[in-house]
Amino acid sequence: MSASLATVSYLGATILFILCLGGLSNQETSRRGNLYGMIGMAIAVLATVFGPRVGAAGIPWIIGAMVVGGAIGLYLARVVQMTQMPELVAFMHSMVGLAACLVGFASYIDTSIALTGAEKSIHEIEIYVGILIGAVTLSGSVIAFGKLSGKIGGKPLLLPGRHMINLIGLLVVLYFGYAFLHAETMAQGMLPLIVMTVISLLFGVHMVMAIGGADMPVVVSMLNSYSGWAAAATGFMLSNDLLIVTGALVGSSGAILSYIMCSAMNRNFISVIAGGFGSDGGKPAPKAEGSAEPAGEVSPILADETAELLREAKNVIIVPGYGMAVAQAQHIVYEITSHLREKGVNVRFGIHPVAGRMPGHMNVLLAEAKVPYDIVFEMDELNDDFPDTDVAIVIGANDIVNPAAQEDPTSPIAGMPVLEVWKAKTSIVMKRSMASGYAGVDNPLFYKDNNRMLFGDAKKMLDEVLVALMKD
Repeated sequence: MSASLATVSYLGATILFILCLGGLSNQETSRRGNLYGMIGMAIAVLATVFGPRVGAAGIPWIIGAMVVGGAIGLYLARVVQMTQMPELVAFMHSMVGLAACLVGFASYIDTSIALTGAEKSIHEIEIYVGILIGAVTLSGSVIAFGKLSGKIGGKPLLLPGRHMINLIGLLVVLYFGYAFLHAETMAQGMLPLIVMTVISLLFGVHMVMAIGGADMPVVVSMLNSYSGWAAAATGFMLSNDLLIVTGALVGSSGAILSYIMCSAMNRNFISVIAGGFGSDGGKPAPKAEGSAEPAGEVSPILADETAELLREAKNVIIVPGYGMAVAQAQHIVYEITSHLREKGVNVRFGIHPVAGRMPGHMNVLLAEAKVPYDIVFEMDELNDDFPDTDVAIVIGANDIVNPAAQEDPTSPIAGMPVLEVWKAKTSIVMKRSMASGYAGVDNPLFYKDNNRMLFGDAKKMLDEVLVALMKD
């Protein structure tokens, strides 16, 4: 393939990637967006493998690596459950970071790149920055994977003087960066490069360990952005225009998504990175001093009684949370929804931007269960409708429906936009226990007069509700 044809192919792939991002911004067009992305990636890979920069001797090695990687990808696609998608995303981010590190070291060791003067300095800066971003992405994503999979606790690890530790680490990285740029031989430059890599790996661990479970959706989008910038840095190292553009697209879109997630939680990005509202591991949380104490006791409800309320309702809003994902109850939710709609009940879904463990987590689960897109709404589209709603059902959510965000200025989640389910005529919260959510704060919703608690596994309870509904 000639250089001009490879350039045209890269341009076509870039356009398809942009169309892919545009398609993924809407549920109805997401399948088409995915298709554009796959076609664009296929074109990019073919243009790279058969382009002028890859010799004939290297093609068998590349094809072999693609076969191995493709086999691993197909295996993961078959065995990974939809509930494990956040962990898979974190794993993929770590692979991008690892690739950036390996390419950086390989590019530095490659003696065929004979550069001098300003060109040499620029190339070495690209290598240094690329490995730095890649190492942070790698270790941070590994910790995120551990937290999302439950192998690492969700409670933030806040070390004494952690901000000073980060500042010292930054100064050391800058010092060794200066030493790296002024190294006269490759052997002299390798030591500062390795030291910087180790510090960056430790920083990635420290940064994500300090972030609590309630902020994990922001962490996932943040790491997505980091992986994009790591890919862009790799593109600079390899002088690959497509990789630069693609990485910049992923990096910028991830940054915008992080901003959206932070806005949805009434947080700013710096406060998330600095750590803060985290988790007590799902244990009942102590009340904050001076906070409003929940009044009264909870009112339990049975599956049959829930079915009766749904049978008599005209308007129903369902709010899914991570508990629905854990119980894998999305399919039974769809069956209940279908039955109610056949009876003329107006059923809609309310999605909070940070519900679940990653952005769009609930949308993905509902789409898998074939829930129609036109009855799935964002929080801002539904909040005004709760006063006219007969029954609001909360399935395994907690912090995103916590009225303390509006009613208690001392609450750790004060000011966080939430779904106002307590304004419905009756709200039903499905939970296994009275444990707090990821923010580690109590939820006054449970004690309100118009709220009922349906305790138990979400899938089991919803199965009983459906059986009771089918009796009418």
